[in-house]
Amino acid sequence: MDANRSVTLIPARKLSRKTKDEEKPKLRVAAYCRVSTDSDEQAASYEAQIDHYTTYINGHPDWELAGIFADDGISGTNTKKREEFNRMIDECMADSIDMVITKSISRFARNTLDCLKYIRQLKEKSIPVFFEKENINTMDSKGEVLLTIMASLAQQESQSLSQNVKMGLQYRYQQGEIQVDCKWFLGYTKNEDKHLVIVPEEAEVVKRIYREYLEGASMLKIARGLEVDVIKNGAGKAKWHTSNINSILRNEKYIGDALLQKTYTVDFLSKKRVKNNGLMPQYYVENSHEAIIPGEIFMQVQEELVRRRCVHLSQNGKKRSFSSNHCFSNMVICGECGEVFRRIHWNNRGKSPSSGGASADWRIRVFSAMLEPCRRVRFKRL
Repeated sequence: MDANRSVTLIPARKLSRKTKDEEKPKLRVAAYCRVSTDSDEQAASYEAQIDHYTTYINGHPDWELAGIFADDGISGTNTKKREEFNRMIDECMADSIDMVITKSISRFARNTLDCLKYIRQLKEKSIPVFFEKENINTMDSKGEVLLTIMASLAQQESQSLSQNVKMGLQYRYQQGEIQVDCKWFLGYTKNEDKHLVIVPEEAEVVKRIYREYLEGASMLKIARGLEVDVIKNGAGKAKWHTSNINSILRNEKYIGDALLQKTYTVDFLSKKRVKNNGLMPQYYVENSHEAIIPGEIFMQVQEELVRRRCVHLSQNGKKRSFSSNHCFSNMVICGECGEVFRRIHWNNRGKSPSSGGASADWRIRVFSAMLEPCRRVRFKRL
């Protein structure tokens, strides 16, 4: 069998020179730029990157500028908020780009998994990514090995920077330096020295909310009253929610104090923040700025919040939550059954006193109790 085997060589064909009409189309090259902060120095770097790649791509006669994609002031640890980066990937998938150039791996991504994911996604479309600083082309045979190593180093660098920022914040907390975003904070703004100062018009709104709440109004009623008077909330919107009122009533900054590190970042990659339930230290700074609400009023409001949150449970197991529909709501309790006196329509549940039944018995007990308040009725609170 081996003696009869023959091998025929098929020579490679020589490529003939193409005429001008058959010239290879220009390579559509896109550049990606990114800076992670909004500082002036980073802004200068951002502009320099755009100018550099525009000149660099236009300087190659066989290249065609497919676009400059730039994210300004956005972290590279994830791609959720990187709109320009995601737009570039979409255009690559739509065959609008043939090659991508970027300054370094850290500009492309600081997350190893994200970096490899998008590099492999582009390789499936035969789209190379060239990193200038590392001199790596992802279409090379050794490109992915080097890329994995360098991407891991970029991620480690990001983690180190995150730890340094955390340590800086902890030091500021220990010194009593508060950081408040006044963009959403009703009642205060910052002066030139970054200190909190009162905005008189907004402070009156805060005082009104505290006053009406102590007078018995519910959070929903307060919110609706502010909307009727066309008063905007801390975000500058005319629509008020009960959550807005609740946060104002519970915020200790209105009495001139500040509780620091209410939340903390769980992971430097996802940037997810969670409520601090004691896992991280907290710092309470007293008299850090000028107060809008007196401390006594604030404490009364906190007690009222607790009182309204407690659900009344009668002897028959019925639960009654707080109501502010009427001036005597939740104030009168039946001494016989422990039920809260409440307003009931005459034809409650389709029944009237004349028809008999539980509804009629209830009204007879109500009227009897009102005739004998000393023996049958006890007042919960006046």
